[in-house]
Amino acid sequence: MISDNKLLNRITVDNNVMVGKPTIRDLRITVEHILKSLASGLSIQELLEDYPVLEKEDIQAVLFYALEKKD
Repeated sequence: MISDNKLLNRITVDNNVMVGKPTIRDLRITVEHILKSLASGLSIQELLEDYPVLEKEDIQAVLFYALEKKD
């Protein structure tokens, strides 16, 4: 199992990328987009197929990030 810190390190914020929204590994894929996709019913497997650059740990990082930001 990957540690919480390693998961959170996958989430990056750069004002020059996607207007400073949290993204996955400096890619132009936002945390918000992944969360909305999952909420709309897309499966993790479908996300990974639609975005081959993503890794399973990226999805885990998004979920963990959302949980941490909730508090």
